[in-house]
Amino acid sequence: MAVRSAAGPEPGAAPGEDSKGRRTSPTRGQASRRGQLVAWAFLGPFMVAFLLFVIWPLIHGIYLSLTDQSLTGAGGSFIGLGNYSEALSDPVMWTSIGNTVWFTLITTVPLVLLALIMALLVNTGLPGQWLWRLSFFMPFLLASTVISQIWVWIFNPQIGAANEILSAVGLEPIAWLQTANVDLISIAIATIWWTVGFNFLLYLAALQNIPTLQYEAAAVDGAGPWRQLFSITIPQLGPVTGVILVLQMLASLKLFDQAYQMMEGGSSETSRPIVQYIFEAGFVGYRFGYASAISYIFFVLILIVGIFQMVVLRNRKGSS
Repeated sequence: MAVRSAAGPEPGAAPGEDSKGRRTSPTRGQASRRGQLVAWAFLGPFMVAFLLFVIWPLIHGIYLSLTDQSLTGAGGSFIGLGNYSEALSDPVMWTSIGNTVWFTLITTVPLVLLALIMALLVNTGLPGQWLWRLSFFMPFLLASTVISQIWVWIFNPQIGAANEILSAVGLEPIAWLQTANVDLISIAIATIWWTVGFNFLLYLAALQNIPTLQYEAAAVDGAGPWRQLFSITIPQLGPVTGVILVLQMLASLKLFDQAYQMMEGGSSETSRPIVQYIFEAGFVGYRFGYASAISYIFFVLILIVGIFQMVVLRNRKGSS
């Protein structure tokens, strides 16, 4: 008796059919290849876009940082690490980085604390919760140009509401956006009002996911509201707090829009962020190569901050 092989189709049968014309299931190798083709069909458009708009600009930017390329098209000669050497000895660049770091410090903590307080107030069941949620989150939906114009009016030395409040409590008026070391604080106040709604929403979602059984058990054991807050609520919010800190620090380090618009493109030495200095070097000074070098130095600094945050959060998670 002839024994037919189960490894392939029968003699005379069409591909995918047996000798009687019945459909046969594909082998494991055929299914694997088909799955790979389908996967690449879905990944292909994304990979092309990723290579064109992320990888290629990254490589081309590194090349530009090693040349004296100008926005006018002049230059382009390879100068090695000359731009990096000049940038590292540029006091304006370091001042701009210092302004950016200071802005990050004075905005990150308030944006975390205020968002937590706002979420706790809404989560307690205040009357008209929809109005509170809308009021807290609405500024985040506005464009940076709108936010900047609103706060330029508020900080107006003659007719602004900020100086009216100072006068009402017996303090001297301030030229908020024209005074050194006050202008960056003014931009920080506007930024906190603008972006705190996003952090509020994250905290509120996290609060609503905490099981109520934990609070009921704590109440049975005699724990009051404050004890429940510090023993249940805040520890449960640890993961979302870590996410908010990372997102907030990265966003603050990229400060540009509101600073440029509120200062009308003329930021002072005490309020110019590093991203604006990169913009000025490339599009005002026409030095594309030098601007690219500064941007990659700043990229390395952000990368160090990001790695440090990841290590701290991982160690904290491991110890808990």
